[in-house]
Amino acid sequence: MIAATTACASSPSSCLFISTTGHRRSYLAIGGIGSYRRILIRSTATKTTKSPAEEDWKVKREVLLQKRVRSVDVKESLRLQQENKFVILDVRPEAEFKKIHPEDAINVQLYRLIKEWTAWDIARRVAFAFFGIFSGTEENPDFIQLVESKVDKEAKLIVACTSGGTMRPSPNLPEGQQSRSLIAAYLLILNGYTNVYHMDGGLYTWFKEDLPCISFSDDD
Repeated sequence: MIAATTACASSPSSCLFISTTGHRRSYLAIGGIGSYRRILIRSTATKTTKSPAEEDWKVKREVLLQKRVRSVDVKESLRLQQENKFVILDVRPEAEFKKIHPEDAINVQLYRLIKEWTAWDIARRVAFAFFGIFSGTEENPDFIQLVESKVDKEAKLIVACTSGGTMRPSPNLPEGQQSRSLIAAYLLILNGYTNVYHMDGGLYTWFKEDLPCISFSDDD
């Protein structure tokens, strides 16, 4: 049986992440720009353990703050890229990256399309289909390995996703807002990367500000 409840109802976007919280219970979080909804899935086919990416946001945020991971806006990100040899790491799905991305950015997707057909994977597909989404995503198990194949651990990175998220507290979000780029920054810190920045405002703001980018028409 799968039961679903929603919170923060807003139109879902392609910015998705899945987390689990113990036995027989999981959460599917569907994030839009500045908002998200969450459904609770109860099923006998859930994972028994959670990965570091699925750690509670409060824990991730504390680690990011302790390690002094800086959030920089899009214009500062561009300046750091051009003047200080920072690399923009775009963690959106590969298809989104190919459509449009910042100039000279590299792509390693944090989440990928669900590939397997185990009972757990079927349960997740059903949960996505509940919202009319038939291309559900799962954590990319090769994320760190792929990053390591492109940049060494001394590289200066600015991690970016669509919405950006934030570590800054606000009256409505006392612990900020989790995002794919903040999850990726957390994983990079855990795996020995020491120069990790986070793009505040995300790539939505980068494109809105008409900063240098490569689009599909440019590559064609």
